[in-house]
Formats: sequence, structure tokens, C-alpha cells
Amino acid sequence: MDLDEVADRLYGVPPPEFTAARAEEARAAKEAGDVRLSREIAKLRKPTVSAWAVNRLSREHPDELRELLEVGERLRAAWREQDADALAELARLRGEVTAKVGRLARRAGDLSAAAATEVDQTLDAALVDGEAAEEVRRGRLAKPLRYSGFAPAPVTRERPPRRKKSGGDEADTAEEARRREEETARKAKEREEAEAAHREWAAQLETAQKEHDERAGKVARLERKLAKARKKLEDARQRLEVARREERHARQRLER
Repeated sequence: MDLDEVADRLYGVPPPEFTAARAEEARAAKEAGDVRLSREIAKLRKPTVSAWAVNRLSREHPDELRELLEVGERLRAAWREQDADALAELARLRGEVTAKVGRLARRAGDLSAAAATEVDQTLDAALVDGEAAEEVRRGRLAKPLRYSGFAPAPVTRERPPRRKKSGGDEADTAEEARRREEETARKAKEREEAEAAHREWAAQLETAQKEHDERAGKVARLERKLAKARKKLEDARQRLEVARREERHARQRLER
């Protein structure tokens, strides 16, 4: 038994059962005399619900997950080569496979809106980032993944310059060159502005996501506390009913 083998088993376990399963694996390793492995097992982090839902894909839907990751490999290759035609086709495939695999991940359980969003973010990260893809492929995520860089997107091909004219058309050729230079400068400025806007909104997104995650966590904790409080209330109600019934019977015996 080694850590990889144990991790494969544990990260396929539903989150509510993870802690007990981890303790059992650590205890088994210790009883087998491998104290170091026992400590390493104890350090494995409990997965979030969204991470667990993605982990299940590698175990229950390997073919569909492989399809998504292969699209991601092709997408990254096309982006490196600036292949506009391939990027356009892969953008369509990206939407299809992400939607299909996302639906499969959601079937793992009744995911909250926040968890479903985290699943989508993790799949998107696996599409555009090779390291994220490898983490998803292994199926041992403890938390959802997010990609904060520039995602591959279609590129436009520059039109080839017109064939140089001769003779009396040289003035027109110079004018066309000037216009092309102005157009290039305009596009460069627009791209610079677009990149600045993207950076600003990416920062806003990160802040909003962090706030959302914090509030979602608070709501989840409050919901758990509320569930416990309701359970205690139900227990108290049952004890009250028993006490009322027994008191009534005792009073009836007393009045005979």
C-alpha cells in the first residue's frame, strides 16, 4: 500500500464520508507498521463538494473526460500556432464538451449553485491550462481550480498587403501604406485598451468570486447549524410529548 493507492480510494469517497475513511486508512497504515505513510494519509485534505464531483468524472466517465482534455490539448496547440481556423472549430467543440461533461459532474449529487459554478470553472481551467488538466485527469482534487490568465481565443488573420503598383500609382501606394500603418496603430491601441479593461475586470471578478465564496461558506455553515438546531428541537418535542403522555397517565391513576 502506498500514498497514491490510498489517495485514489479516498478521493472517490463522498465528502461526508471522507474524514472517517481517511482515519481508517491512516490507522491501517499505522497498524501495518508504516508510521510515515499514516502521517501522509492524515495530511490529505478533504475535498469540497465541487472537487469531489469533478473527481468522479475520472472514475465514472473516463471517456467523456478524456474527450474534454483532448479538446483542451488541441486548443492550446492551436493557440500557440495562432491557427485561426482551428481555434474557431475548437471554440465550438469546447462549448459542447464542457456542457456535456458539466452535466455529468452535476449528476454526482444535488450541487448548490455555487458548487456548480466551481465545477464549470474547474473544467474551463483544465481546457486552457496543461497543469490543471493533469490534476483533473488524476481525480484527486481537494478544491476547485480556477484559471486567471488569458484564455485561448480565436485570432484574426491579417490581410496580405496588396501587390505594389508602379508608375503613376506610386502616390496611391504610399497612401495605402500610410492607411495600413494607421490601421495597425489603431488596432494596437484598441488591443491595449481591451487588455487593460480585461485586467481590471479580472481583478473585479477575483474580488467578487472571493466575496461570493466567503458568503456561500457562511451560508453553508449556518444551514448546518440550523439543521442541528432543528434536530434538537425535534428531539425536545418528542421528549415533551412523552412527558405529557406520562404525566396524564400518572394523573389519571392518582384520580382513581
